[in-house]
Amino acid sequence: METHGRANNNRHEARHHFVLVHGLCHGAWCWYKAATALRRAGHRATAPDMAGCGAHPARAGEVRGFEEYSRPLLDAVATLPPGERAVLVGHSHGGCSVALAAERFPDKVAAAVFVTASMPAVGRSMGAATTDEYLKFVAAEPDFFLDTEEQDQENPEIPGRPVLFGPKFVAQRLYQLCPAEDLTLALSLIRPANRFDEDALMKDEKLLTEAGYGSTRRVFVVVEGDLGIPAEFQRRMIALSPGVEVEAMAAGGADHMAMLSGTEELVELLIRVANKCTVRV
Repeated sequence: METHGRANNNRHEARHHFVLVHGLCHGAWCWYKAATALRRAGHRATAPDMAGCGAHPARAGEVRGFEEYSRPLLDAVATLPPGERAVLVGHSHGGCSVALAAERFPDKVAAAVFVTASMPAVGRSMGAATTDEYLKFVAAEPDFFLDTEEQDQENPEIPGRPVLFGPKFVAQRLYQLCPAEDLTLALSLIRPANRFDEDALMKDEKLLTEAGYGSTRRVFVVVEGDLGIPAEFQRRMIALSPGVEVEAMAAGGADHMAMLSGTEELVELLIRVANKCTVRV
C-alpha cells in the first residue's frame, strides 16, 4: 500500500518518504491512520505487506526464510530513485526487517526508526538480541501470551513455527488503549506469521555491521504503555546499542499499537525525527 502526499503548501518544509513496516501477524493495514496523516502533512508513506502477511498472496507455510519474508521491504528500498533516502519505520518484529534493509542499503536510509520494536545490536545476531532475550524476559510472567497459538509448520524445510496471536492476547496486551473499531479490524485481519527464530540469517552474528546497519541514524521510540513489549525490555535493547537516539511517547497515551492508539503524537514525532535528517527526499 502506498499513499502519495499532496504538494506541501509551505515550500520551506521538507517532504519525506516514510516506509512503514508492520509487526508479527499484522500487515500494512495497521498503518492506515498514520499513513493517511503523513500524506495529509505533505509526505509520502509506503506500507508494504511482508511476505505471507496482510494482503500478500503467500501463506505463512510458503515463506521459506526471513529474507524472503522481508523481500517486499528490501525491494521497496532497493528501487528508490537514485539519491532518494527514506525514513524506515519498524514496529514490533518489523524492526528486524528494518535492520536488514539498513544493512543492505545504508545509503538509501535517512533514518531507521524503531517504534517499540525489535532493535538488533551490531555484532549480535538479530534473533539473540531480540526474540531470544524477549522470550526469556516475558517468561517471568506465567501465561504471558494468553491464548496465542504456535502452529505446526506445514513445510519441514522451513525453520521455525508460525504464531497466531489469540483474541485475548490482542485485546489485553496489544490493543488495550485502541479504539474498539481498531480491535475489531485487527481480529478480522491478523494472520499466522513466522518469527524465523531458527533461520540462519537470524542467527548470524556477523550479519549486522558497523559499515552497514551501524552507520545509519537509528532512533528508538519508547512507548511506556506497551504491555506487549514492556518499556523495561525496550530500554534493555536501547542499552545494547550505544549512540541510538531515544524518543518517547507520553505515558498512558498509547499501547503497543502506537500507530493506532496514539496516531497524532506518533506522526508528529516521526516528522520531527525526519526533519533532523541531513539529506531529505
